[in-house]
Amino acid sequence: MDFQKLCTFETFQRLWSHYGYGENFQDVTEQEFTRIKGITYLDHAAASLYPESLLRDYFQDISRNVYGNPHSHNPSSGLTHDTVERVRYRVLQHFNTTPEEYSVIFTSGCTAALKLVAESFPWRTQTESEAGSHFCYLTDNHTSVVGIRGLTSGRGVVSLPVLPQEVENRAQGEAQGEDVICQTPHLFCYPAQSNFSGRKYPLSHVKGIQARRLYPACDHHGRWFVLLDAASHVGCSPLNLQNCPADFIPISFYKMFGFPTGLGALLVRNDAAGILKKTYFGGGTAAAYLSGEDYYVYAANISDRFEDGTISFLDIIAVNHGFESLYRITGGMHNIEQHTFGLARYTYMLLSSLCHGNGRPVAQIYAEGRFESPSTQGAIVNFNLVDSHGRIIGYSQVDRMASLYNIHLRTGCFCNTGACQSFLGITNQQMRRNLQAGHVCGDNIDLVDGQPTGSVRVSFGYMSTFEDCQKFLNFVAECFIEKPVTVDQVKLKTAIGASQGLNEHPPIKITNGDVCEVDEKPAEALLRGFGHREPNSHGEAYTLTNIYIYPIKSCGAHEVHDWPVGPRGLLYDRGWMVVNGNGVCLSQKRAPCLCLIRPQVHLPSNKLLLQASGMDTISVPLENNTQMHTRSQVCQSKVCGDRVETVDCGDEAASWLSDFLGQPCRLIRQSPDFTRDMKKKPGGAATSSSLSLVNEAQYLMINRASVEFIHKLMSSRKDDSAGDHLLDTQNVISRFRANLVIAGVEPFKEDNWSHLIIGNTRFMVTGQCGRCQMIGVDQDTGTKTKEPLMSLSAYRAGKVTFGVYLTHELPEGPTTASVLSSGSLIQPEPHRS
Repeated sequence: MDFQKLCTFETFQRLWSHYGYGENFQDVTEQEFTRIKGITYLDHAAASLYPESLLRDYFQDISRNVYGNPHSHNPSSGLTHDTVERVRYRVLQHFNTTPEEYSVIFTSGCTAALKLVAESFPWRTQTESEAGSHFCYLTDNHTSVVGIRGLTSGRGVVSLPVLPQEVENRAQGEAQGEDVICQTPHLFCYPAQSNFSGRKYPLSHVKGIQARRLYPACDHHGRWFVLLDAASHVGCSPLNLQNCPADFIPISFYKMFGFPTGLGALLVRNDAAGILKKTYFGGGTAAAYLSGEDYYVYAANISDRFEDGTISFLDIIAVNHGFESLYRITGGMHNIEQHTFGLARYTYMLLSSLCHGNGRPVAQIYAEGRFESPSTQGAIVNFNLVDSHGRIIGYSQVDRMASLYNIHLRTGCFCNTGACQSFLGITNQQMRRNLQAGHVCGDNIDLVDGQPTGSVRVSFGYMSTFEDCQKFLNFVAECFIEKPVTVDQVKLKTAIGASQGLNEHPPIKITNGDVCEVDEKPAEALLRGFGHREPNSHGEAYTLTNIYIYPIKSCGAHEVHDWPVGPRGLLYDRGWMVVNGNGVCLSQKRAPCLCLIRPQVHLPSNKLLLQASGMDTISVPLENNTQMHTRSQVCQSKVCGDRVETVDCGDEAASWLSDFLGQPCRLIRQSPDFTRDMKKKPGGAATSSSLSLVNEAQYLMINRASVEFIHKLMSSRKDDSAGDHLLDTQNVISRFRANLVIAGVEPFKEDNWSHLIIGNTRFMVTGQCGRCQMIGVDQDTGTKTKEPLMSLSAYRAGKVTFGVYLTHELPEGPTTASVLSSGSLIQPEPHRS
């Protein structure tokens, strides 16, 4: 059985029968989620998607009813109060409990619920006569749980991280009677489901810890409370609080319904609520207090006691419609659990069995088991891809390629450092070294010394379809598997858990649809054949062939032949940018038609000309006059995370851009008296590091030989390019949007230069340019293609880079204005070994 036969709905159905919620599942998803047509959304563990009916019903509700502040007593306030109470009841009903057993405290999210417990729990410091409290947590916990340690450590409370296997492996007998005397409160926190791997931890741990039958509770006398972090679990799985009566359960509603965001809840077991002690009290939480005396009586109702200020009542009303739509579409959480687990299980089966043509596995999957049951595994598949030589492919490269296919996934450590360290084998010392190397949580530094700093996560939601799995698996096969695709039948059979008619023999390969055994000798990668670089045998001089400026950031190029070098790079390069109606910078990633705007700098008239097909040409002055530079027109914008001061260029340019782009826009330019420095200044030599509105450096240089190399690679991959037409060399050059194009150099030789002189101007090489999906935008038409990023990604091991950044080195002593000219000779200086 080959990969394409495995990757069919018929195969999926034979492996898992619990798909969808009835015969009309496809019709319902198409009607309710029309906005994701063409998108493969696989980040449900981060945020689910809301159905359109939820918004319609909610809008009709708040349009027809008047909801007032629930702290008042007028009719509109009464309606709000009653509706909110109905939602509280529905939340408890969803988790199979009652108001007699639990209370619902609305918060701004799961993290706020955790913070509420941390600040209200009666932590007790150890004394000579009494044991102190323990804050214990599984290492496989979200940052927001581990962060409780920041509060407890300042109060002398013992923080005890617990490995998942320790809870199970150190089980003890029944708790002893001395606990009746010792009432020191302790808190144990664990996730119902790991947001990293999707592992579901036994809900029986709740009673085991409370009864002191499990470690660490069995080792410490006192009263043990359990916080069950259910945020990841409740998105796709039922939670029955009758079976696991945890004391505190934080949740976020957007994980369940997709809407509203900024709303969560803390479910508190009423028997445990009495231990929580508040210090701050906000509006609505006090039964009585005196302003001139330290006298305060908290509200008797548990929810009222902890909900400081006016709750987000309109968002809470939306939760009601969230439940309505969820049950109407799916029939309930059990159906969702079966549906999503089936998709995750199928993805795991195929991904774990896929191999390169040489038989090496394609993925390293991070999971405790083999997706045997929805009771032990959630709808999450976490992994890293591996090349045919066994090297980890950085998650940033996977993310970048996924965007070409409109696949939305998650990368990094997912705010779960403990699980990330455990699965990836990252020691504490390595974590510190990674930080010193510049890696922080949430960035794109995916490899340090060849070792991964994080991974890739795909996660499913109740509206996910088989086609989502299929598109993802085909994406992996097309972009990251050295052909021919192979399937390890032994691994597949193991993953399936039972014989599916597959014979036990070595991995298979697919060649022109025929199935045969893989040769013992690993196949050499096609792209490695292109990796041999012939020396420059023609004796050509290194020359500057083209100079481009991009006056407006993300708009079209303006080719020049002789151009002044300014203090921030080429004069007027990226001096302007387009912002949307909210003042946010537009780029070709979201508005590819920006490339069709062709600005030109006309030095003799001191004008910037705005030109585009079908539009009249208009102009704005190159330099702001004093009348324009008024306080009302100066604004703050952000470029690549940096805050820059800008000046608006007037209503005429704004109207022109808005008409062309079809949305409210304005043209702004960098304020002339504002200085923006490079984030990482090169060490040693004096450099001019002031930047315009560029992302990272003053200049970007590419090499024609490197472009031709990638073009040749694209030609060889044409059958694998998913329908993209073969681009010509000049089209590829334009996509890399360089300032300087050079020729007469071996492919990628420029990567090894440290300095170069163009004409009489000296430059320092400050790094390689990391590439993203933006090079997929055809600069002539504004259409998107997968090339050249696919071929570049296939060739480049690790970071997908192309071209080098330069900064202008200022000579010592008096300086004269420099001019760069096409045809100038280039004198490179390689890095000294």
